[in-house]
Amino acid sequence: MTEANTSSVPAASGEDIQITLTHHGKPLTYSFAQEATISDLSERVEATLSIPPSNQKFLISGKIGLQKPPFKDATLPLTQLTSKKITLMGSTTAQVTSLNTSISAASTPRRPGPIKPATPAPNRNHKRLQEEAQYTFHTLRPLPYLPHPDRSLRFLERLRDDAGIKAAMRTHKFSVPLLTEMDPAQHTTQESRTLGLNRNGGEVIELRLRTDAYDGYRDYKTIRNTLCHELAHNVWGPHDRNFWDLCRRIEGEVARGDWRRGGRSVGPDVFYEPDSGAGEVCDHGGWTGGEFTLGGGGGAETVVSSATGRGVSVGGVSRREVLAKAAEERVKRAKRVEEEGEEMGGEGSL
Repeated sequence: MTEANTSSVPAASGEDIQITLTHHGKPLTYSFAQEATISDLSERVEATLSIPPSNQKFLISGKIGLQKPPFKDATLPLTQLTSKKITLMGSTTAQVTSLNTSISAASTPRRPGPIKPATPAPNRNHKRLQEEAQYTFHTLRPLPYLPHPDRSLRFLERLRDDAGIKAAMRTHKFSVPLLTEMDPAQHTTQESRTLGLNRNGGEVIELRLRTDAYDGYRDYKTIRNTLCHELAHNVWGPHDRNFWDLCRRIEGEVARGDWRRGGRSVGPDVFYEPDSGAGEVCDHGGWTGGEFTLGGGGGAETVVSSATGRGVSVGGVSRREVLAKAAEERVKRAKRVEEEGEEMGGEGSL
């Protein structure tokens, strides 16, 4: 449908009258006899513009309003329209034919082409997802009686979801029922600190996440390397050549699989590496036998080391003794640093 803004001019002097209308923004003026009617205007539009009466609409200013064939008053004299603004709206026969052709072509169903075989989405590897669900740490459990267990849980989640750890777990088909944190008080003596523990070939893996004084968390990469060490105990108990070859292999796989190269922080918390004093050991070999009770009491616990075959007490020191010893060691280290600084200052002044 086309639209035109029209304007009419007053009747010319003499016997003829002038009617001006606007179509598509262009004014068109026609001359008619004094007795001409609106039906004569319709016939002239059809003859000159190829707009059939069925497509014609005349928008006339004033009370007359919209008029279209067949007119209610076909004898309306054009002399009443000489002072009116007239807009012609309508489509030509060619335009209507073209529009109908386009509608028909669009509504005609197209013949379907050959069906292409479905291809899997490139970003979804179902086999890998299945392996990651099978070869993982199935339960993560912080120690509920230590401060802020939610932070420990996020640390354990970060280890489980580490890209390098996940790659190594899939490669070696490691499935660990429980990954938990270690209570520093239960595995700290005056001689050594145990960083990790693997019980019964991967039934439970414990990691020392916290510092000795419970006031922070250890460096993430240090804990991750300890986890690699404990995963190697899933296969080999004693610290022999077989164990160390596997441990180094796992560490390399984790480093290569960590596409983040350095990882990310766990929420807003800051995990720092404490002073690494003497006597820190990953473990004393893979542990077999014994009973594991999460959050158990402070009594001594005896397990059997597959490296030595002997029973070893791993819980004979109370938490108070550990905290006192840790505070004492921090004071000693601070004093040594101060003394060394004074000695260096004295030597430089000579």
